[in-house]
Amino acid sequence: MAAMSPQQSTVPAVAPAPDTTPDVLDRRTGPHGEVVLRRHGHLLQIIANGCFLMDTSDGRSERLLVDLAAAALTDRDPAARPRLLIGGLGVGFSLARAAAEPRWGRITVVEREAAIIDWHRPGAPLSALSREALADPRTEVLHTDLLAHLRTGGRTYDALCLDVDNGPDWTVTDDNGGLYTPDGIARCRERLAPGGVLAVWSAQPSADFEGALRNSGFQGVRTHEIPVARGVPDVVHLAVRAG
Repeated sequence: MAAMSPQQSTVPAVAPAPDTTPDVLDRRTGPHGEVVLRRHGHLLQIIANGCFLMDTSDGRSERLLVDLAAAALTDRDPAARPRLLIGGLGVGFSLARAAAEPRWGRITVVEREAAIIDWHRPGAPLSALSREALADPRTEVLHTDLLAHLRTGGRTYDALCLDVDNGPDWTVTDDNGGLYTPDGIARCRERLAPGGVLAVWSAQPSADFEGALRNSGFQGVRTHEIPVARGVPDVVHLAVRAG
């Protein structure tokens, strides 16, 4: 997500001309509140419960989320094709990056908002970003809550790339906070194969989350910072399940 930290304004990092007014393309109310897709100048933006989530201005940190997870998968058979779970479809940057990399095997995307999935369907506003990735036979999109999938899915993955809100210390909805609790972290660990990588996007660093990852038995815990136009950097928290 190209989101802002709480100290920043709720305009995107690369803002359209100040004299433009956002055009609402779709507005839905679901079990988790309101989600809005709007066009602001040349950008498409997703707003959830009045909170700016992401836009199409950059995408560096969303792509790095996938790249860093791939780089952290060490000691693997070169012929193996790692199984990837992407938590959150968003505007499609992470999915597109994963599908452009032949080394990934199955690519599973979990998205709880039906509206966001619809905005990526053929001919919909976000389809230009994700069309090829969604047509890739390795890709599947599951309409479900991420934490529910981790608790009941039974599948294992080689990498979990999670980008479902603004990070451990700034969740968009209260129920998202469960992902960053010791129980939620344990569920992530259970769904990873030995040596698997957990990568979590955040709008700001979280020392508490780093500590929780270590306390849950993850190894190689570290935080990769991605500079933004102003304010604190976006980050990707990385951790490896012991082999």
